[in-house]
Amino acid sequence: MRNINYVIIIILFSFLSTGTALAHKVNLFAYVDGGKIYTESYFADGKPVKNGKVLVYDSEKKMLLRGVTDHEGLFSFDIPKVDDLNIVIDAAMGHRNSFNLRKVEVEAGK
Repeated sequence: MRNINYVIIIILFSFLSTGTALAHKVNLFAYVDGGKIYTESYFADGKPVKNGKVLVYDSEKKMLLRGVTDHEGLFSFDIPKVDDLNIVIDAAMGHRNSFNLRKVEVEAGK
């Protein structure tokens, strides 16, 4: 009976820990339109990533540019290179995610 209590406590702790981790997940969405790339960054609860660092890499993992999101979690920039692009958001405290734009999407948006 004592072992069952320990198992129940461990399971409950696991569920509580997972909820906390998901609450701080950062999301990143990017799209191309009119020669520009637009990004939107927000946390799982819908709050924008303010002053998040945005890094843009080409297919050879060379950094092409960096920027910072505004108070609405938005950042936009001219297409730096027609290539597969990896856009990374660093929202501090280990909250990081990336979004891949394929070369065909970048070309189509020029």
